[in-house]
Formats: sequence, C-alpha cells, structure tokens
Amino acid sequence: QVQLVESGGGLVQAGGSLSLSCAASRSINSIKTMAWYRQNPGKQRELVAAITSDGNTNYADSVKGRFTISRDNAKNTVYLQMNSLKPEDTAVYYCKARLNYVPYWGQGTQVTVSS
Repeated sequence: QVQLVESGGGLVQAGGSLSLSCAASRSINSIKTMAWYRQNPGKQRELVAAITSDGNTNYADSVKGRFTISRDNAKNTVYLQMNSLKPEDTAVYYCKARLNYVPYWGQGTQVTVSS
C-alpha cells in the first residue's frame, strides 16, 4: 500500500503559477508511473500529466507547454509545476500511483484560478 498526500493548491490569478507536491508514504522507486489528475464537480476525472520511473512524461494537450511534472525518488515526492494558469485550470488536483496493479489516490488539493 501507499498513502499519497497532495499540497500546494490555492487561489491564484490568471497568468500566475503554482507548484503542487505529492508525498508518498513509501519509496516510489518501484512505482512505474506517477500521475496528476484533476476533476470538477459533475465532470470526469481527467489526466493532467504522468511520469514514468525512467523519466518519460506525458501531458494533456490543454496543459502542454505550461505544466511540468517531475519526480524525486529520494524524497518519495512527485511535483507539478503549473505556469501561465488559466481559469479553466480550476479543479481539484489528485495524485495517483499504481502499485501491483492497484490504483491509489490522494485526497486532492484545490486549485482556483481567478480571471
């Protein structure tokens, strides 16, 4: 099992930046893929960005060039740097890990971008 705790959300004006962190309760060295998702009420949770253990990354088209995902295995932490934020980026952001084919989610952190 692994527990995930997100932090770093908040309120920011459009064009601003936020950095999210996802701290895992155990080593993430063996977790092949870590990812960030986001969700708004009444909508499906959508993939924002993912990173594999060898550093390969994948981004939703809507965030390419603005968001950067990274991982620090020594700190058991995954990050999401969000720049040039837009009101449509407003959502609850969740960290996800898949361990032994079982998905684990954090509790989420709210990001609100004002226009």
